[in-house]
Amino acid sequence: MRAIRLHTFGPAENLRLEEVADPVPAEGQVRIDVRVSGVHLIEARLRRGIAVGPHRPPPLPITPGAEVAGVVGAVGPGVAADWLGRRVVAQVGVGGYAEQALADVGALYPLSEELADEVAVAAITTGATAQGILGVAGLTERDVVLVMSAAGGLGSLFVQAARAAGALVVGVAGGPAKVDRVRTLGADVAVDYRVPDWPERVRQALAGHEVGVVLDGVGGALGRQALELLGPGGRFLMYGWASGEPTEIGTRDLVERQLSATWAIGPNMVPPGGGRELITRALDEAASGRLVPAITRFPLARAADAHAALENRTAEGKVVLTV
Repeated sequence: MRAIRLHTFGPAENLRLEEVADPVPAEGQVRIDVRVSGVHLIEARLRRGIAVGPHRPPPLPITPGAEVAGVVGAVGPGVAADWLGRRVVAQVGVGGYAEQALADVGALYPLSEELADEVAVAAITTGATAQGILGVAGLTERDVVLVMSAAGGLGSLFVQAARAAGALVVGVAGGPAKVDRVRTLGADVAVDYRVPDWPERVRQALAGHEVGVVLDGVGGALGRQALELLGPGGRFLMYGWASGEPTEIGTRDLVERQLSATWAIGPNMVPPGGGRELITRALDEAASGRLVPAITRFPLARAADAHAALENRTAEGKVVLTV
């Protein structure tokens, strides 16, 4: 089979398409004939040999890729034969950038006919994360919600969910094309953070309304500017720092301005049913059409281009490889 291999940490060009042996499912595993594989910014950073939180650079060589959608083509010992031929999506850990991948049977989620493979891949991780963060946020029709990186994979889902909750939504994105995308998602206000006075433009557009919730995956100086837009009693939810640094928040911010700040990733966002409940909820939302992920597609052979697009922030929404 064909697979993307990484032999040396470094730039995206180090991802190479090679012929490798077909994987054989062990006990409790299935082999998925992959149609779509998801690509993450975390994978791009690990490719460079950079640790990301609890994620450490893997031993090399490796086939990256943590999530796939496709058809079960073989089953290992102890796995029911009725899995054969079924469309599924799964988290596989590694090995997803390939024509075939192995997955534990307990990691499989059967797909309904109306759910496309690439949408399922977007839902299983990005969608599930969004569901968890939204559970922490608890958005209502009384909220004025500011979404940073609102054209991105998570941000675009937050804009849709905030609109569905009846909130007034401000979407902040980088560049005219992404700002236009945020408007099409239904944001009441869409602003380009590349414009130096973007916070003042938000204030003017809100015409006296104060931001009550910020969803921040950018961090750094931009995250701090978003924090300054919060009114008294506002809620600041962090889920990443694409800028390279988390948003700086001090105790004085919380005390003097009566704010609350929460790291919304990890245990805070996990419901009683655990991660599987979040994934199931995300797949249901996607199948119903209530949440529509933005998707950028690359063929498997162009995995290096997919990584470069993520790192350069030229991709729109979820990046996937089609096999």
